[in-house]
Amino acid sequence: MRKDVIMLAAGTCMLPWMVVLWTSLPEVYAAQHWRLAWVGFDALEAFGLLATAWLFRRGDARASFAAIGTATLLVVDAWFDVTTAGDDVVLSLLLASVELPLAAVCVAAAWQRLPRRVPSYV
Repeated sequence: MRKDVIMLAAGTCMLPWMVVLWTSLPEVYAAQHWRLAWVGFDALEAFGLLATAWLFRRGDARASFAAIGTATLLVVDAWFDVTTAGDDVVLSLLLASVELPLAAVCVAAAWQRLPRRVPSYV
C-alpha cells in the first residue's frame, strides 16, 4: 500500500476521534507521573537542541532532520504549557515566548541547509 494512502486514511480517521475526545474527556484530570512527563519531555528537547547543534557543527546532512524534530518538540511543549497552565498562565506564556522563537530558529536553520536542486520528478 502506498504511504500517502496510509497517511490520508490515518488523518481522516483522526477527525471523528477528535470529536470523541472533545465530548468525552473531563475538563480537569489529575495526571499520574506529571513531573516525569514534563521533565522527560524537556530532556528530549535538550537532547534535540544539543544533537542539532553538534550535527550542524560537523556539517552533517542529518542536522536538518534533527532541527525539524526539535522544532516540533518545542512547539508541542509551548502548546501544552499554555493549554494546561491553569493559574500559571503568565509563566506558561513567558516560556512559550522563548520556545516558539527557538522553534523558528530551528526551522530556519533546517531550511537553510536543505539541498536546492530540483527533484527528478519535476
